[in-house]
Amino acid sequence: MADRIIYAGVDVGASRTKAIIIDNEKNILGWNVRKSGTNFTLSSELCLDEALAKAGAGKEEIKSVYSTGYGRRNVTFAAGSRTEIGCHAKGCYHYFPIALSIIDIGGQDNKIIKVDENGRRTNFKMNRKCAAGTGAFLEEMCMRLDVNLEDMNRLATEAESIIKLGSYCTVFSATEVLENIRNGKPLADLMKGIFYSVIKRVLEMDSLTDRVLMTGGVVAHNPYLVNMAEEIINLEILVPKLPQLTGAMGAALFALESE
Repeated sequence: MADRIIYAGVDVGASRTKAIIIDNEKNILGWNVRKSGTNFTLSSELCLDEALAKAGAGKEEIKSVYSTGYGRRNVTFAAGSRTEIGCHAKGCYHYFPIALSIIDIGGQDNKIIKVDENGRRTNFKMNRKCAAGTGAFLEEMCMRLDVNLEDMNRLATEAESIIKLGSYCTVFSATEVLENIRNGKPLADLMKGIFYSVIKRVLEMDSLTDRVLMTGGVVAHNPYLVNMAEEIINLEILVPKLPQLTGAMGAALFALESE
């Protein structure tokens, strides 16, 4: 439609770039996720193009684009940018307009963001200095186990027991995993133990409120992590639609509100 007005959000993470297209009523029209690679500007352009194609829209229909994430300043076509903390908070509150503790598990970092009943951020913690508990940790463990990333969730759910790792350090954990392999431990039990390490590492970052939500690409592809977290904290955990896109959604909402 030539008279349609749309808005876009682009979230450039260290591992993946996400783009989302919404209309002025905040409906999702199209989205895309791709590897960020080494050229964040090109990745953001290609990601937006794919999202527009899914929305059946052209660039001329975009009223405004906002960027967020690690590489947000590389999105040269964005009219503005916001921090990933602000965009994740806004995107999550859009789906669940209540006081929340947001756990975001990304490829390179983890975040716990707290918002009040009005959507205002009250606190946040971020882990950037260590790969433990992130998607990078899971990728390293899969390489050690010679397992495809797509098979992690299935293996963890098939476990009959759990082999807990003594260290959260990626390097030491890799050594421990190899030792368990040599001793003939079941692969599924090891994978469940690896998942457990991810959740425990994240939960150590900060306390949680009564309502908890989990987001991120790691959560989107490994929903069993949510089940494990629920068992540990003894609370039902909320998961938004398209959990890997909450940052991009928040950026798109900022774009809409800027007009």
